Amino acid sequence: MNKIELLSPAKNLQYGMEAINHGADALYIGAPQYGARVAAANTLNDIEQLVQYAHTYNAKVYIALNTLLHDSELDDAEKMIHQLYNIGVDALIIQDMGILEMDLPPIALHASTQTHNINPERIAFLDKVGFERIILGRELSLKQIGEICQSTHAEIETFVQGALCVCYSGQCYLSQSLNEHSGNRGCCSQPCRSAYNLYNEAGQLLHRNTHLLSLKDFNASAHIEEMITMGVKSFKIEGRLKDLSYVKNVTGYYRQLIDNILSGKEDYTKASSGRTTLMFEPDLERTFNRNFTTYFLEQRQPMASFMTQKSRGKYIGKVVKSNGNSIIIRGNIPLTAGDGLCYFDPNGKLEGCLVNKVEGNKVWLNKNTQINAGTTIYRNNDFAFEKKLQNKSAERKIALTLTLTDTVDGFCLQATDEDNTMVEHCITTDKITATSPEKANEQIRKQLSKMGDTPFVANSIDINCSQSYFIPAAIINDMRRCIVEKLTAQRIANATPPPCQMPKNDVPYYKATADYRENVINQYSQRFYNRHGAIVEEYGLEKTKDYKGKALMTTKYCIRYELGQCLTRHPVAADYKGNLYLENNHNKYRLQFNCHDCEMQIFLKE
Repeated sequence: MNKIELLSPAKNLQYGMEAINHGADALYIGAPQYGARVAAANTLNDIEQLVQYAHTYNAKVYIALNTLLHDSELDDAEKMIHQLYNIGVDALIIQDMGILEMDLPPIALHASTQTHNINPERIAFLDKVGFERIILGRELSLKQIGEICQSTHAEIETFVQGALCVCYSGQCYLSQSLNEHSGNRGCCSQPCRSAYNLYNEAGQLLHRNTHLLSLKDFNASAHIEEMITMGVKSFKIEGRLKDLSYVKNVTGYYRQLIDNILSGKEDYTKASSGRTTLMFEPDLERTFNRNFTTYFLEQRQPMASFMTQKSRGKYIGKVVKSNGNSIIIRGNIPLTAGDGLCYFDPNGKLEGCLVNKVEGNKVWLNKNTQINAGTTIYRNNDFAFEKKLQNKSAERKIALTLTLTDTVDGFCLQATDEDNTMVEHCITTDKITATSPEKANEQIRKQLSKMGDTPFVANSIDINCSQSYFIPAAIINDMRRCIVEKLTAQRIANATPPPCQMPKNDVPYYKATADYRENVINQYSQRFYNRHGAIVEEYGLEKTKDYKGKALMTTKYCIRYELGQCLTRHPVAADYKGNLYLENNHNKYRLQFNCHDCEMQIFLKE
């Protein structure tokens, strides 16, 4: 049976538990240190609690340990890996190949998308090295993903939703060059979301204060079934820094979508246990989004969010009339007091306001503003939707059968869950013959069915006693509590990950040398590449800080194409034919276009 995994982000313990409640088969969460989101670190105690909660549902917890390590951090990182293994985490997501030179416990390793998993040679190498899973770069097409699945023994994981880095993962040094806030070290300052001026080689200003490197958000929901058939095992939602509403909404959306797909496939099943019931209707547009793109899944398409790097939210309609603090909107989506609206003014600036009152299509705003007729209105804060998500918005239950039997000196309650995990709890007590058998059995069933906030629901309760007994409610309740505790403990024990030793090997690297793009900044990483036959000619930029002549960003995204000035597709304006330059806060960059491979690179302007 092919198990398909929905993988959700967990900023912390609370977010992780809610992701599980809303249908996640697995979580990825930051360790106390060395994760690619410094602001999303977690204590070992919280991670251990989350592991136990997830394992109750047969869900998994992966630790994002996906930054580059300095030599001074290697021993501490190795110690932490052993601690994580001891509390039962299911796998580590890593970027730094130096980790493979450590004395590791038998824990599964996943090659982070930060290891630049784009070209087939790189992926084949990581596969032969022994990674259990490889997380693909988001720039790949469906055709390329299918080919990789067919040629790779490791599990394949792809992103399906969330923010896009404009650069190839692991190959962006722009933030590092600006202020030594390295994305490869977990503290990217997100210069790609900034506004830039664009100049040509003659110094002519082509675009002013435009978000030329900011992309829309990724949405591959229309292609999940195709990717399942190709062999993709795990579908990942981006967002360890997003708010809880986003995690609930997006996880719930993809849970419903994947369940619907799997319901028609006999050879496929979800990767965890329990049935999720949502108390709201998920909608990807109603929480944070910059509008959506499928990126390169099918073919190159417009993908930039030039006018703003912020969330637009859901399209509402167009303004018909504006009068001071009120507007009339032509649209079919109802608004409510407390909603946040946004729109672009005639200068292209994103403006916002709150809804004070609504009557039909007439909306009163919290401030006087002149919004021109024809202006498009978006809702970037959905008050009613957020209110639903702030409360209990889902529950997840594991189905079980309870069977009560009598023994020589008491009673025995047996529980068998949907995964055929079986436990029993027996007590010694006086047995009182029921004077009203039907009423007594009804009372027993009623008390046993009260599972409350436990992870379980009793779909079937069988009373297989030799005769009808009256059993006090306190005794039944105590038996139910004990059986729930035993079953939970047994499920957690059953979900303990098996040892996954990854023996060192010396399969040859696909290149003879390693330069700054292999991100070698410690002796262990250098030893790894040497062991695999590659000479490290250059350390990573986090170590050398030598940015001269180095590509600070390499991307399949192309500013020329996005502006309708692709040199290989159609005639372009003369102004765009020479070198192009970006400028932001007195920082100047040269753009280099590799049209043969359809790539763009950014260098410091010298």
